[in-house]
Amino acid sequence: MIHSQKLRDRIVRGESVLMPGVWDPLSALLAERSGFSTVFLSGFALAGSHLGVPDIGIIGQSEMADAARRVCAAIPDVDVIVDADTGYGDTAAIQLTTELWEQAGATGMFLEDQVWPKRCGHMEGKEVVEPSEWLHALSTVMSSRTDLFITARTDALAVHGIDDAIERGRMARDLGVDAVFIEAPQSIQELEAIAAALPDVPLVANMVEKGKTPLLTPGELLDLGFALVVTPLSGLLAATRALGSAYDVLFSQGTMRNNLGDLTSFDDFTDLVGLSKYLDNAAPDR
Repeated sequence: MIHSQKLRDRIVRGESVLMPGVWDPLSALLAERSGFSTVFLSGFALAGSHLGVPDIGIIGQSEMADAARRVCAAIPDVDVIVDADTGYGDTAAIQLTTELWEQAGATGMFLEDQVWPKRCGHMEGKEVVEPSEWLHALSTVMSSRTDLFITARTDALAVHGIDDAIERGRMARDLGVDAVFIEAPQSIQELEAIAAALPDVPLVANMVEKGKTPLLTPGELLDLGFALVVTPLSGLLAATRALGSAYDVLFSQGTMRNNLGDLTSFDDFTDLVGLSKYLDNAAPDR
């Protein structure tokens, strides 16, 4: 069964779909090992890990496509939703984005309505394009795709208020997108208002630790009406803390011998990245 249909079936069955953020094959393998069947390739996480820059439109189409190919190849049995920002340009560029995401093996994409260069949805100073421009981009993706699960993301709440954001969500729903994502509601009341206004389309909630939206569990969000839950930065922020701590110890003590409990074992790591499989494949025939 194609990935996007599996995802749609889960939503129809009333399941909550929790998507941790990943940024490379290693983070994707760890998410798969933890039991996740869907992950989100985060533009924020890729910008920080790949280039060491903030999520303000510096990462482009080619970097995201390359990362998507690597992640999808590493976890072929897991659904990978890939951030597509605003589509990276005009109609031809958006068509190419759609093709590249499908060639990479992505299950779906998020496409947003920010003015380029965009910003992380929980940053200040965002701007959004006119609804017609965003709807044209969404229509382009939908007419170009073979199978992708399309999530229409609007950042209008922070710019024009919740009424405009909901109206944009309704327009995207009427186009026939697979899900609607109204970014950065700041209270449970705003989450409830979004769900009440859009009961007939799957909704995405974005749980960013220490961000603008209250942190709720997948069950709590499903009760409110949000079937898809993305947690894009949990792994990245945890890994950043762990790396920083390890390097601090190594710098101050010159060795990790008194902190081995903080480390994954050598054998566990080589098992995670499939050493035995590669050795078996390399073994000469007898």
